[in-house]
Amino acid sequence: MYTDRTLTCADCGQEFVFTAGEQEFYASKGFSSDPRRCPECRRKRKENPGQRREMHEAVCAECGRVTQVPFRPSGVRPVYCSDCFKKNNS
Repeated sequence: MYTDRTLTCADCGQEFVFTAGEQEFYASKGFSSDPRRCPECRRKRKENPGQRREMHEAVCAECGRVTQVPFRPSGVRPVYCSDCFKKNNS
């Protein structure tokens, strides 16, 4: 049912093999998406859990304030500052 697949790491850009065995393990744990990082980048990330995320500047779609978000806004979906996000999701 599973076959080895080659994926590209979101952090370093290197290709890595997502083996059939790993896919079976992921499925047994209920994970529905493929890993985004290669084993080396996953290891580095686990070793540095307090490492700060890269932040990106955005304008809040509700109040117009400039804010920082931990993802690169694509412009497809609205981005909210933390106050407006809390207000809309409570």
